[in-house]
Amino acid sequence: MAMPVTRHYAAADLASMPDDGNRYEIVRGELLVTPAPAPPHQRIVTRLMLLLGAYLDVAGLADQLRTSPADITLGPDTVVQPDLLIADTAEADRARSWAAVTSLLLVIEVISQSTERYDRGMKRSEYQRFGVPQYWVVDGDQRHVEVWTPDAHAPVVAHDRLIWRHPALEAECVIDLVKLFGFG
Repeated sequence: MAMPVTRHYAAADLASMPDDGNRYEIVRGELLVTPAPAPPHQRIVTRLMLLLGAYLDVAGLADQLRTSPADITLGPDTVVQPDLLIADTAEADRARSWAAVTSLLLVIEVISQSTERYDRGMKRSEYQRFGVPQYWVVDGDQRHVEVWTPDAHAPVVAHDRLIWRHPALEAECVIDLVKLFGFG
């Protein structure tokens, strides 16, 4: 019996993907194609962006907050597009390339039906392997956030509030999850 041949994709293959409104990512050579996110997903992303942006802006670090699309290269065959990320982006701005983003401080994925399996599985393990200090899986349906660290075997699940601190700051960013998820 013949086995189907599966293609192993590399980061360079993303340049040949169509501009069709889908999100194209590669994790360990596997091509992930997901549709544009739905309005509730984008509402959560926007709220998180505003909250984190205000926190970072006080210290002049708001430029470290970025949104998708952003091709973050975690290896020669792994390029992801997190919904939100906080990273040292100075070198990337100078190089005018996402490939120069190598110091990720926080990565956030807001899950949807089309991305849940990838966000909780393949992408989570890649962020952990890459050493991202915190990876948040935001679940708007369940109204909680899973907080993953590099060595964690299970997440810490936040239901009421979420606390994060940028390593260069003393103050913490406190996010009220009841308000974050407070929409119809």
